[in-house]
Amino acid sequence: METLWDRRYAQRTQRMASSVIRELLKLTEQPDIISFAGGLPSPDVFPVDDFKAACDRVLSTSGKQALQYSTTEGYQPLREMIARHTARYGINIGPDNVLITSGSQQALDLIGKVFINPGDHVLTEAPTYLGALQAWNAYGAEYVTVPLDDDGMDTDALEMVLRTGPKFIYALPNFHNPAGVTMSLERRRRLIELADRYGVPIIEDDPYGQLRYEGEHLPSLVALDSQFREETGGSYRGNVIYLSTFSKILAPGLRLAWVIAPQEVIRKLVQAKQGADLNTAVFTQMVAHEVSRGGFLDRHIWLIRRIYGERRNIMLEAMEQYFPSQVSWTHPKGGLFLWGTMPEGWDSADVMKVAVEKKRVAFVPGGSFFPLGGGKNTMRLNFSNASDEKIREGIQRLGEILHELVETTQK
Repeated sequence: METLWDRRYAQRTQRMASSVIRELLKLTEQPDIISFAGGLPSPDVFPVDDFKAACDRVLSTSGKQALQYSTTEGYQPLREMIARHTARYGINIGPDNVLITSGSQQALDLIGKVFINPGDHVLTEAPTYLGALQAWNAYGAEYVTVPLDDDGMDTDALEMVLRTGPKFIYALPNFHNPAGVTMSLERRRRLIELADRYGVPIIEDDPYGQLRYEGEHLPSLVALDSQFREETGGSYRGNVIYLSTFSKILAPGLRLAWVIAPQEVIRKLVQAKQGADLNTAVFTQMVAHEVSRGGFLDRHIWLIRRIYGERRNIMLEAMEQYFPSQVSWTHPKGGLFLWGTMPEGWDSADVMKVAVEKKRVAFVPGGSFFPLGGGKNTMRLNFSNASDEKIREGIQRLGEILHELVETTQK
């Protein structure tokens, strides 16, 4: 039934929809449900005592500054710290190449606001991060996609899609959300080359890049692009906009992330951010900077890697033990997720309903991660948030459901 308000919403709201994951999280807050649904860091690794001490130091030494408005670009010492940290990975930038945002989701929204006109094509992997789709749908984006395999984006299929003239390429090269795969070095270089040839910018979303549990670190797309252009000095002027976040390496409650881009792009994003929230909370930025000093961040990331790596191993071992052979899954080398594929014809949304009702275990059905549809027989599983015991128990329960379905379909 139409209400008075229905006639007053902007047309863009017709493309808005609630996040499937956020709606699932409401369900999985029930204490008897074992949830592999959300991309939640484990509260076991939150450095609560370090934050307490950092808050006290900030308020004691700089309280008036911390509680005041500030520049839209972000707290200068924090931007300088990010620039120094980034330089260790071969990206030559200065603080003027850095914008602090209120979480990566705001960065995605600002990119949509600055770059996307209604009807513009955005090139993504299939599947891709649901939060990006949710941000850009409101700006009228249309999507063209390239498939993934165990080596990430299929760059052999990329050139044909680039001929459609997309506004930009959106990629998650490290420990992909939702697929868990990592783009190979060869494909990263090919992506940089093709994007340059066709004049299409790249948005590199890298929230998990520091959470590697096996294998060697691979250079980011922004670093490879800088090398490709043979840039020197301290200011990046290339073809990649890089996003990362403190949510996975400190705590998501901070709502702190950053964008690295050429200065002209940063200036335009700053203008868009001024219309959104003026500036990200100064107190939060100062606390994050204070808690990260003195090598703490490096030590803390090693702790996260150890705990999450163990949980990934437990989930993989449990799936090998309890899942039917008709189901396959990825072996992520880092990050928070792995990706399961059920037999063709299965609908993971139906499987999830049965799993929640009969076994009190939840995951995210994969169909929502495909911009053009498909993927109904896929699922995303998170291994970072649940305890070791809950992972074993939850995978066993889910395996029982999957075995029952296999037996039913074979009759």
